[in-house]
Amino acid sequence: MRPDTPAENVDHAAEAARLERTAGLYPEDAESLLLRAAAHLELSGDRPAATALYDRLLGSAADLDNPHLVRALKASNLWEYGHEAEARAIIDGIRAAAPRDPAPWVIVAEALESHDELEAAHDTFTEGARLLLTDTDEPPYATHPLLFGRHRVRRMLGAAHDDWDTLADTLNTAPVPLDELHDPNRVWSLGSDNPAELAAEISRLRAELGTYREALSRPFPVAVLHWPEPELAELLRDYPALAPEYPSYEAHLATVETSLRELAASGTQNLGIVTGTVPSYEAFAASESTTPTDPTLLPQYATTLAARGRAIPWPPQRTAACWCGSGRGYGECHGVAEA
Repeated sequence: MRPDTPAENVDHAAEAARLERTAGLYPEDAESLLLRAAAHLELSGDRPAATALYDRLLGSAADLDNPHLVRALKASNLWEYGHEAEARAIIDGIRAAAPRDPAPWVIVAEALESHDELEAAHDTFTEGARLLLTDTDEPPYATHPLLFGRHRVRRMLGAAHDDWDTLADTLNTAPVPLDELHDPNRVWSLGSDNPAELAAEISRLRAELGTYREALSRPFPVAVLHWPEPELAELLRDYPALAPEYPSYEAHLATVETSLRELAASGTQNLGIVTGTVPSYEAFAASESTTPTDPTLLPQYATTLAARGRAIPWPPQRTAACWCGSGRGYGECHGVAEA
């Protein structure tokens, strides 16, 4: 699926089948591909088939990158079609295992929250935050959904702000403050016949959707393609028809950063960068029965790399190495203009 494809136009069952076929072609990426296929099956309403994919991953001989993530997704899915007891058992096991990845914590906490288990959801968000954020000066981007989810549940419980709620406020980039976004009473404004009030509520709902997308368990990024300098030189040498797409290496790097900032400014969440290589691009073109000289193939290649789990999240933390490979910190390289 292209990242700009409207969700309502996607045949989720067909997309799941395509991803399963792709997993057969790229067994080293089967985990990320089958997780995405399971997500499409859930969206199609075939939750038992999604559970079968989760079980297939958990029962495979290969070591999983994140078995806790797969179990969390399985638990959330099971609860949605009547298997509450099994879901609760899995959730208890994940909490006891205390994974170091924030995604399983967010998934199981949101599963509890969606079934009105607010106290248990609060405890789960808090356990994850305590494990992953204690003695951390700058919360990693992947942990932000823990803080946002915890803030949301505490707002619904009527709890007073604490230090982590204040931190969540500072990390929030949505145009609507978290206190307003998570106000449990604001739904009543939907009954208003005042156009201004309804317009304000639409704005809040859009912001909430952006925050929710950021908090999704393991979303597959809207990815921008980056070519390292030697790979770009080889690409243009072998396929000069692509030269208009890449006037220079420096222009290419600037375009990557600019594109990501524009996507972020438009409200797009979960952005990433995928790194291309000429051999894998040529193999992808062959699999699509087309030529590498076709520039419309480039975004499709980026999307496929992202689906295979090859994307790195953007933006990096300011002190982390820049995505371009310069060796400098992001805040001193391509992130220098960010305030």
